[in-house]
Amino acid sequence: MTHPAVSTAVDLIDAPLLYKGKVRELYDLGEHMLIVVTDRISAFDYVLEPAVPEKGNVLNRLSAFWFGQTKDLLENHVVHIDVDRLGSIAKEPELLRNRIMVVRKAQRIDMECVVRGYITGGGWRQYQATGEVNGIKLPEGLRKNGQLHEPIFTPAAKNDVGHDEDIPFAKMQELIGEELANELKEKSLKLYGFARDYCAERGILLADCKFEFGILDGKVILIDEIFTPDASRFWAKDKYALDVEIDSMDKEPVRAYLASSSWDKNSTPDPLPEEVVAETSRRYLDIYHRITGHSLN
Repeated sequence: MTHPAVSTAVDLIDAPLLYKGKVRELYDLGEHMLIVVTDRISAFDYVLEPAVPEKGNVLNRLSAFWFGQTKDLLENHVVHIDVDRLGSIAKEPELLRNRIMVVRKAQRIDMECVVRGYITGGGWRQYQATGEVNGIKLPEGLRKNGQLHEPIFTPAAKNDVGHDEDIPFAKMQELIGEELANELKEKSLKLYGFARDYCAERGILLADCKFEFGILDGKVILIDEIFTPDASRFWAKDKYALDVEIDSMDKEPVRAYLASSSWDKNSTPDPLPEEVVAETSRRYLDIYHRITGHSLN
């Protein structure tokens, strides 16, 4: 059964709202924090209308799946994902089912930890301009979408306002300390390698991904979301090609529609057509099924 899209949980949760991001909302439960993943969708730094049915469910369930898969590699912040355990805090539990995660409160490390296994997107644009990505000198003659000889770690300093800023690893070491930077790099590369191999067995290429980490009780733990279509670039193996824009397994229909429309990218765009919303929803459900082997419901 497909539930109606949820564009905000503010009226569905009886707890203080701590933060409202483009997609996620954080609520204070005292010892713990509640993350609600809405169906909002963003592109080109704008939150779009209407929300995409099931998108938040997929993102939340996929994160929970991957947190479970990787818990032996690195501790994470998950306490549980059971809406029924929220009791009266959840005013309409059926609307919130599958889209909540109760987590431990960690001190966020203000670094976005990006791993690239292929040269594409922003990494490709950097390489074209300088022959480098985040200060890493790469061989000449690479082609767009080409697989790198080894995955590379390309961090970004987090900005709560505006874009995160790509920085060289040496700058990351300066900002947060050499020991912590080295630990995050090692853990990021290990996590990427695990998911890359898992996805490859299911006909999916994990082109790149990003992680966020926090400190809890003096230890580094994994927080936020992992290996979702919003935090990773997935390609179907049978769609892979060099020198083209690969149709990635995410909100590509939204990006393609906006890019081909007359929208000026400087004002709130018109509502998305029904068929674009439906195709985007289908894609999120498809990637969930392909990765987990299960349907959402």
